[in-house]
Amino acid sequence: MKKAVAPEPVKKAVAAEPVKKKAAAAKPVKSVTKAAAKPESRTALVRRARRINRELAEVYPYAHPELDFENPFQLLVATVLSAQTTDLRVNQTTPALFAKYPTPEDLAAANPEEVEELIRPTGFFRAKTKSIMGLATALRDEFGGEVPGRLEDLVKLPGVGRKTAFVVMGNAFGRPGITVDTHFGRLVRRWKWTEETDPDKVEKAVGELFPKSDWTMLSHRVIFHGRRICHARKPACGACPIAPLCPAYGEGETDPEKAKKLLKYEKGGFPGQRLKPPQSYLDAGGIPAPPLGATAPPATGE
Repeated sequence: MKKAVAPEPVKKAVAAEPVKKKAAAAKPVKSVTKAAAKPESRTALVRRARRINRELAEVYPYAHPELDFENPFQLLVATVLSAQTTDLRVNQTTPALFAKYPTPEDLAAANPEEVEELIRPTGFFRAKTKSIMGLATALRDEFGGEVPGRLEDLVKLPGVGRKTAFVVMGNAFGRPGITVDTHFGRLVRRWKWTEETDPDKVEKAVGELFPKSDWTMLSHRVIFHGRRICHARKPACGACPIAPLCPAYGEGETDPEKAKKLLKYEKGGFPGQRLKPPQSYLDAGGIPAPPLGATAPPATGE
């Protein structure tokens, strides 16, 4: 009798746990199992990548460059300053810089020590001063004080690489480009769009999955998602709208309530990075960032 009865509760206990897990996250688990069991074809990859882009477009219809700027020169300088710091810190720093040096001619003729002091909060201020004063001088001497709109011209400027050039081309001139920053590279590898780590190779691989017309907005959406939900150390998998399409589902917190607490910026009810964000962002519930020195909630950037 004991031998016949003993297996019964054991059998129930083993069966109960997987059923419980499956109910909590049925779609994501199914997606991951399929990806692991059968290699994804090129056609399937393109379809999945484009579907992710469509889903992100619904989640972030207000996606935009998160640097404050009013003209191509301001965007160029702000993008150079954004290296190794947050867009928020740049946005809090540039108002004073642009008020004092509104044109390339003004910045080219500036006292380097005064520029260093103004941009000190962005870090690496000596190297950045050299770069922005150098590019201002080049704009003055070689381009008549105007920011060029061609990739081959932009990358010749001091401190300007392909990433910076594409930011300027896409957002100041409306010319398509893919911006491979830390967030973009991390997410496209998580999504198995590419295994490349070199930014130029990532740019090429991802560019081949989408029509050129999608490149600029794709960049904004992916970066927005990386900053708000799909974080480097603690991705909020349980609050992710594209979880069923993600091969890396489960790397982060899968419990929906716990995942919600990991959301950042407007998704978590916190201020964004721009002091002067687009109206569409404000209409969607986004909160402007506070100016430098103002009292604000803890920083939510990565």
